[in-house]
Amino acid sequence: MRILLIGDVVGKPGRHIIVQALPGLIAREKLDLVIANGENAAGGSGITPAIYRELIRAGVDCITLGDHIYRRQEIAPLMDQESNIVKPANYPPEAAGHEFAVVKARNGISVGVFSLLGRVFMRPVDCPFAAADRVLANMPQEIKVIVLDCHAEATSDKQLMGRYLDGRVSAVLGTHTHVPTADEQLLPGGTAFQCDVGMTGPYESILGRRIDRVLETTRTFLPTHFEVATGDPRLCGTIVDVDEITGRATAINRLCVQGPEADRLSQAATQATPSQA
Repeated sequence: MRILLIGDVVGKPGRHIIVQALPGLIAREKLDLVIANGENAAGGSGITPAIYRELIRAGVDCITLGDHIYRRQEIAPLMDQESNIVKPANYPPEAAGHEFAVVKARNGISVGVFSLLGRVFMRPVDCPFAAADRVLANMPQEIKVIVLDCHAEATSDKQLMGRYLDGRVSAVLGTHTHVPTADEQLLPGGTAFQCDVGMTGPYESILGRRIDRVLETTRTFLPTHFEVATGDPRLCGTIVDVDEITGRATAINRLCVQGPEADRLSQAATQATPSQA
């Protein structure tokens, strides 16, 4: 089976390219499951119930979140109600949301999905290694395919988690830094790993924000509003092929869809819709 993790969705440009390209991408790549990190989807910080529904309608099957999870307080009730959106599992148990999700893929296979925050250069959180052990102990035993979104700043945090979970999960894929890394690999135990799958949003930016605003504040220390940029939107993520019987990954490949390709995917999906009706 084929699973796509879409990297941090930043603001309207990130959401727009997902809506535009994802239906065609699902058909072209024969994707069985799509996961997206949505913690920056609302104006660059947080997610709202309306945006959650927008991403699900576009073809996203499960949404993971990170350190900006509760920037929009209205998301908290939805996180308790819906089973396909997860909080970082090393957040306090009192925090709104579920520690993991079990989502049925298009091929009928149930997939476990969870998220963890790193601890280097990030706000204090519970031990991610202990949280990973707890999630895997509580995951239904029949679930063989399991994907972790490791939301961390330091590559060392992510690499350690990949090695710790090698052979115990199908994939450990990093998010948070908004910069795709070229270290995708299959670890010895059969776990697909990558430090960061990249950002889905405007790449003519500083991590999704307007260059002029970030530069002004960096140079002068005068506060400005870091508005979401608009130029060069891209859909970035990583596709992992998994043996659904063993849960072991068999391939991992980076993905980057830019404007012209997104247009072609949109047109292909539109043309295919009438024949499928």
